[in-house]
Amino acid sequence: MKEILSGNEAIARGAFEAGVKVASAYPGTPSTEILETIVNYKEIDASWASNEKVAVEVAIGASFGGGRAIACMKHVGVNVAADPLFTLSYTGVGGGFVLVVADDPEMHSSQNEQDSRNYAKFAKVPMLEPSDSQECKEFTRIAFELSEQFDTPVMLRSCTRISHGKSIVELAEPVAGLPTPKLVKNPSKLVMLPGNAKIRHPFVEERLVKLAEYGATATLNRIEMRDTEIGIITAGVSYQYVREVLPTASVLKLGMVHPLPMALIKEFAAKVKKLYVVEELDPFIEEQVKAAGIAVIGKEIISRCGELTPGRLRKAFNLPDASQTTVEKLPGRPPNMCPGCPHRGVFYSLSQLKAYVTGDIGCYTLGFMPPLNAMDTCVCMGASISSASGMVRVLSPEEKKKVVAVIGDSTFLHTGINSLMEMAYNQSPATVVLLDNRITAMTGRQDNPASGWTLSGGETNAVDLVQLCKAVGIRHVRVVDPLNLEETRAALNEEMERPEPSVIITNRPCVLVKREGVFKKGLLLSIDQDHCTGCKACLKIGCPAIEWQPAPDGKKGKAYIDPLLCNGCDVCRQLCKFNAIGSAK
Repeated sequence: MKEILSGNEAIARGAFEAGVKVASAYPGTPSTEILETIVNYKEIDASWASNEKVAVEVAIGASFGGGRAIACMKHVGVNVAADPLFTLSYTGVGGGFVLVVADDPEMHSSQNEQDSRNYAKFAKVPMLEPSDSQECKEFTRIAFELSEQFDTPVMLRSCTRISHGKSIVELAEPVAGLPTPKLVKNPSKLVMLPGNAKIRHPFVEERLVKLAEYGATATLNRIEMRDTEIGIITAGVSYQYVREVLPTASVLKLGMVHPLPMALIKEFAAKVKKLYVVEELDPFIEEQVKAAGIAVIGKEIISRCGELTPGRLRKAFNLPDASQTTVEKLPGRPPNMCPGCPHRGVFYSLSQLKAYVTGDIGCYTLGFMPPLNAMDTCVCMGASISSASGMVRVLSPEEKKKVVAVIGDSTFLHTGINSLMEMAYNQSPATVVLLDNRITAMTGRQDNPASGWTLSGGETNAVDLVQLCKAVGIRHVRVVDPLNLEETRAALNEEMERPEPSVIITNRPCVLVKREGVFKKGLLLSIDQDHCTGCKACLKIGCPAIEWQPAPDGKKGKAYIDPLLCNGCDVCRQLCKFNAIGSAK
């Protein structure tokens, strides 16, 4: 049986066919759909974790218990998960353990372009890299077999184009005959005290040698001989571009990118006249090939920045552009918060108060965009609170009052709790705004520990954010309605003056929240053209539902509210001094 699947769907299918018992993840584009697909396979216990480190540790526990387990995340998630991953490399596994990481070249939805292949090398674990959906499924199954054969965690690397691109996948039945999970005591292997770790380190080094030997003959890596004038070493999505742009070139396609099968690479290099490495981001393969004394061309012609495309590859090899069509340049479409987003009023108020806003990762990062222009820093998950805590320690008493940290509910539960604990412990006088929209919005509206629902749709305990903030030592916690500008601004004004840490929690859900009855629409608004003076005050919140219509006679134009986009949040009406905005008739 065959189906057309995205790379993420195929990885989920591979986990099912491999007999996975437990799957854990934190949502992050471009990896999110893996777990959202896995949950449809009822044989697998699939759940969202509060962060990527926890997801890996949940999967580690299942592996130590004898079941096959998978953890999924985007590339920056591995930064959070690195701590348990590096030690798992030493302990080895029980049931097979696979860590799926989806990189994001070109930074379509990320704050950096880090290359996760470096983590495989750093942690001394094997990494597989599929080049289409069929390989996504097959490599996932193989990854579990390798994990158990070599007693190692295995990383599976995807990227945006592989994760979201679709191709034909041949389905198979789940593997049969796997051992029944059970507890097996082996503390000398699984308790990483220094004495035990010293014994395990030589095993890890020997394992890499054996894996490289395996890679030299495994079908994961293959030589495709064609014209011997040019030979190209490549992997992943880059292989697809090479086959399209250089169809006559000989290719060494690597399915295992760490450890590299150097014997196979030397064999291939000897068969071609000129050798190239085509890879996105870092010269990961290239540097190792050069270190082995093999002459190769790579980053001299291919950029370290951004993702490859057929057009960029043609340019690198000085080939004519195959496309003869003229592509009309599309107008820019900058990202924007949704109409009625509960964060908009908060950022408008912060902008009016001239606050210095330390921001975080989520939809609300768009508060940086004009016309709000209300975010001044954004580093990583949870950094808003800790950055604010450090910032106020170097500022004058008056400057300290301007510092406000802004963080979403899911991000707060991901890494913000420890930061708030530090702020409370050291009594850093900054204000934290916790934007509780009841969902992990930007990655596709996934539930989190504060939403009260699990990945599988079951009701569960919901974290009480007010009590949690108080429990870590914040004495002043207040809840406000972010759609009430007067209330929001008054709360911000008061808390920014407070000489100790405080938290403001907003209480409006995401307008796209998928659970019925959570978000309630207000009365749709319209503009009375007779009362509108064209002052443009309503445009200052940047709501996509509000348009500006120039006057046909060249005079001052007026605003217009699109009834198809408006959901009656009422923020714009509160800005109008001329009573021109009211309920639609």
